[in-house]
Amino acid sequence: MAENQFFIDSARLSEKALNKKHRLEQDPSSRTNHMEYMPGMEQISPEIRERVLAEMEVYDAAQYTDADVRRALQHEICSVEDFKALLSPAAAPYLEEMAVRAKEETGKHFGNTVYLFTPLYIANYCENYCIYCGFNCYNDIVRKKLTEEEIKKEMQVIADSGIEEILILTGESRSMSDLKYIGEACKLARSYFRNVGLEIYPVNTDEYRYLHECGADYVTVFQETYDADKYETLHLMGHKRVFPYRFEAQERAILGGMRGVGFSALLGLADFRKDALASALHVYYLQRKYPHAEYSLSCPRLRPIINNDKINPLDVHEKELCQVLCAYRIFLPYVGITVSSREQKHFRDGIVKIAATKVSAGVSTGIGDHESKYTGKEDAEAGDEQFEISDGRSFDQMYADMAGEGLQPVLNDYVYV
Repeated sequence: MAENQFFIDSARLSEKALNKKHRLEQDPSSRTNHMEYMPGMEQISPEIRERVLAEMEVYDAAQYTDADVRRALQHEICSVEDFKALLSPAAAPYLEEMAVRAKEETGKHFGNTVYLFTPLYIANYCENYCIYCGFNCYNDIVRKKLTEEEIKKEMQVIADSGIEEILILTGESRSMSDLKYIGEACKLARSYFRNVGLEIYPVNTDEYRYLHECGADYVTVFQETYDADKYETLHLMGHKRVFPYRFEAQERAILGGMRGVGFSALLGLADFRKDALASALHVYYLQRKYPHAEYSLSCPRLRPIINNDKINPLDVHEKELCQVLCAYRIFLPYVGITVSSREQKHFRDGIVKIAATKVSAGVSTGIGDHESKYTGKEDAEAGDEQFEISDGRSFDQMYADMAGEGLQPVLNDYVYV
């Protein structure tokens, strides 16, 4: 067995691989330094990273009072300090007022539109050991990488449903989903869809430029948690272990010519208030440095996965999630907010009328099973999913439901000339 075979074939772990897994879990000294770049990783100015982490480090949500929250809601422009107050426990009794303010801001900048898209997972091979992720290299799951013909078939099924934007996702494995493979998928997607997004392993500026030239419009990267110490305990092996390289991915994507970038922490891995603060500040400071780019925020919470017993999540309840989203909208009125199918139907239907501007529809997190999802035919060769979803509505049903709520579903808001 090749030295790195267990990275891509977790169903047949060698004794050597199992021993390494146990060492990584039990002995922190066996892990690489999560703050050091690996060979080949581009380094850019750490200015924004250092500023965001410094503000997050000193943030004490408990120090904010009722008066701080009332003052924040009275200000026409929400400052960083106001935003910190709106994230605090003191703001919980003001959730209804925050929702009213958030709805006003959403209406001013986005009208009553809601944007629909769908993700397409083309591979689930991964070389990282992230203990909370269904794709992690040690999980015993069915691995699959779609061929060009299979990608075409999946894209055709999705395009026939009426969707005009696709988000292409892979597991984080350069060896199994290399840049050329992803680039070719982007080229195929461009012939089926108006907008093409990517959620892949972070790459260097020149590599983002190549993917943009292949047809990608935007890049989404989840930092997972901005707490570097917690990050170290969750990402035990692989390129994803390098905290600063992941943090700086969106800036490299902008430098590589991407039109837009998306951000998120996975709420529940660490202190959700600090992670929400850092996510928004990450956008805030990049927006000021690169005002020409488009920015979006997501707000996923942990969902059940294979080996779920290893996670130990810090629960984030719906009211707390709603508070975060309303605070995002008040602080960053021009930024798009996406609510994924991790959330239940009632929550997504409610939050799009207040703060969110984009929802996924017709979602499958498995590999190669859109055809079976849309046609009802079972695919025994489909790869396993990354996590369980809560809202499995089809595109047609989502479109009808959004219209029924008095919203205007939008499939494309960008025209190339």
